[in-house]
Amino acid sequence: MASRVSLLLITKNNADIIEKTIESIKDFDDIVIVDSGSIDATQDIMRLMLKKHRSVRIINKPFTDIGKQRRYGLKFCKSRWVLVLDSDELVSKKLFKEIKAKINSKINRNSAFYIPYQNYFLGRRVDYGGENYSMIRLFKKNVLEIKPSLVHNRFLVRRGKIGYLNNKIHHFSYRSLQQVYQKFGDYSKKMAVIKFKNKERSSFKKIFLYPVHMFWARFVEDKGYKDGFFRIPLDLGFAYMEFLTYLLLAFKRR
Repeated sequence: MASRVSLLLITKNNADIIEKTIESIKDFDDIVIVDSGSIDATQDIMRLMLKKHRSVRIINKPFTDIGKQRRYGLKFCKSRWVLVLDSDELVSKKLFKEIKAKINSKINRNSAFYIPYQNYFLGRRVDYGGENYSMIRLFKKNVLEIKPSLVHNRFLVRRGKIGYLNNKIHHFSYRSLQQVYQKFGDYSKKMAVIKFKNKERSSFKKIFLYPVHMFWARFVEDKGYKDGFFRIPLDLGFAYMEFLTYLLLAFKRR
């Protein structure tokens, strides 16, 4: 009997992208959606698109951190294998077929898989400057531990080997300049809290020179310029996040 895959999706106020996300995941055997208190049309769109799906659960849980949302959602996943997505991530048909082929292969000895990301900025591909990476997103449910964090959590595979898939998750994290800078502002507040708890101190150098280095590292050293000058606002956004993080940290230390 072929192995089934549960799809775990975390959502909150994603009406602008959720229709494309749902369209990309509707063929999964089992779908679990943890909605973190959407007040826009996100839930209505999801329920309408998935009303004929044979196994779907939309669960409401107030947001604390992404790790807790994912750990909670895993409890409702019925399948041995789980693919975890955020609401701005899409699964291509090629990736879906590769996932099915890998987990049903008689020679597969892996307990989890890294999946490469294809990132987009304002609808255009970005391939350089820190935007080319892979993350563990497919795993056996009983081998994974999700380590908590205010910003990005880490997936720890307790046993078994980790493999790599070839096809990509399409990630539309940067959909508008307003959304990008709002996201970076939120990240800055969380990063300042983390650094404060770790007893890190701010300084003139960190507030004013670290942002310059961040932009230089992404756009020049990591060859972000190869994507084109259209991505400059993205790298300025990362510099802004660095500036705001250490500025907020300085005020926390006063």
